[in-house]
Amino acid sequence: MSGGAARRVAGIVLAAGSSTRMGANKLLLELDGEAVVRRAARTASAGGLDPVVVVTGHEHEAVTAQLHGLGVTAVNNAEHAKGTHTSVAAGVASVRGDCDAVVVVLADMPFVTPAMLREVVARYGVAGHNRSRPPPNSRPPLVVSRYGGDVTAPPILYDRALFGELATMDSRCGRAVVRRHLDEAVLVDWPAEASRDLDRPEDYEGALEELERVREGAGPAREELERADEPGGTRGGLGRTLEEATAHG
Repeated sequence: MSGGAARRVAGIVLAAGSSTRMGANKLLLELDGEAVVRRAARTASAGGLDPVVVVTGHEHEAVTAQLHGLGVTAVNNAEHAKGTHTSVAAGVASVRGDCDAVVVVLADMPFVTPAMLREVVARYGVAGHNRSRPPPNSRPPLVVSRYGGDVTAPPILYDRALFGELATMDSRCGRAVVRRHLDEAVLVDWPAEASRDLDRPEDYEGALEELERVREGAGPAREELERADEPGGTRGGLGRTLEEATAHG
């Protein structure tokens, strides 16, 4: 990175939710040949984030089992039912002494790629952020992904100067932190389609269809998916189809 020595940037993958609208644990569903949570953790590693911490909660043991062999750390958030902010705080607490910044990633956003994560980290090296007169050699406290020109969502990078705010935030999660520091942030624009998440069964079916189209095609999108396969060796155990997961409760 420019602007001095490279900084260590950790990844926090949020994977603690109960998936109530999906009707089954979406993190265990099979997507492109592996469980959703494993795919997200592999993407974080392929994007150069180190260490990678996966914050689990609902069905902790089953979710953690999908991470075997990836070289990532699972942290169980026993308070996950209180809100996503508790998972962010748990993730930050597990890495705050070992890194200069963290990138928060949602496990259920399958169209976030390693290249996107690498770009977010690269923008952390930009000294001249949104302020008209930034301090010399400063780094932005935030790098925020913006989709379709107006929607902000993960991946979002937080400098360690904001770790205290992340550890004490309320149920509004990182949104309040982003709003407070938006004038100091670097914004990275992505197409709206990249923000698609897995919330309901129709989202999952749509993701399966889209990934199949990408696999059958060619070009940068397909190459990026193939690069995401590299860390961790073999894919390990497969996830479940939605029918299997629903049948198992």
